[in-house]
Amino acid sequence: MSRNQFNSMVAIIPVAGFGTRMLPASKSIPKEMLTLLDKPLIQYVVEEAYSAGIRKVVLVTHASKSSIENHFDTNFELEWQLEAKDKNEVLNSVRSVCPNDLNICAVRQSRGLGLGHAILCAQDIVGSNDFVVLLPDVLINHYLSNLAEENLAAMIKRFENTSVGQVMVEPVQDDDIEKYGIADLDGKSLLPGNSCVVSSFLEKPSKEQAPSNYAVVGRYVLPPSIWALLEKTKPGAGGEIQLTDAIDKLIETEKVEAFHITGKSHDCGNKTGYVSTFLEFAQLDPRF
Repeated sequence: MSRNQFNSMVAIIPVAGFGTRMLPASKSIPKEMLTLLDKPLIQYVVEEAYSAGIRKVVLVTHASKSSIENHFDTNFELEWQLEAKDKNEVLNSVRSVCPNDLNICAVRQSRGLGLGHAILCAQDIVGSNDFVVLLPDVLINHYLSNLAEENLAAMIKRFENTSVGQVMVEPVQDDDIEKYGIADLDGKSLLPGNSCVVSSFLEKPSKEQAPSNYAVVGRYVLPPSIWALLEKTKPGAGGEIQLTDAIDKLIETEKVEAFHITGKSHDCGNKTGYVSTFLEFAQLDPRF
């Protein structure tokens, strides 16, 4: 199936966090609405899902994040003003924020109990569908990869062909290992754009304990069988319900694969990562 075709998968994007690493910028503006060039961060993530064939997105949000929902809603007055003034280029850019065939809905996470809990909040909407999870802090550089064929799109294609869950990974420096969930590939190496079976994930191990330097990037393709495991997952690292813990349980009964990113990811959830991403995207964008 072409990546531009509709598929039945649902994308879950958790946006309920307070963005403390981006304070004071995120005090009154959701970190996901901070702009990268001329678009908020969250729009890049939604566009990635859309490019991969996703046509339904669930935002797991918080009462303070209504501006995210507003961004993807239609602003009739603004569009009327732009049309009346013949600002067609700007009008088209505003309308392209949410294509007509993209359905975006929101559900609230009442308590900040971790990523696993945030995913569970979307269960009633996703139901028995296979689904993908995209963390909004992480951007895939679309200037360096083809979003319609590579990365998330390739993970979905692999899942459709094998029914095996996919978790995106990326090599990191040894000093950064303790910041991430780390994949145990039983000593196997992995080339970009390829998948291999993973035996377990360790959440934020020390570099001495880590089985590899392949870190979870923030893109997942998962079967509905993960729901029952998430419901039983107890708080782990940081006192939160970790998605990687539930995936570890899934590995006990069915295969899960690590997928090596093509190109590179950008962590925009901290100031250094945000600034470096802004500069790199600006240098790669022909408009700038």
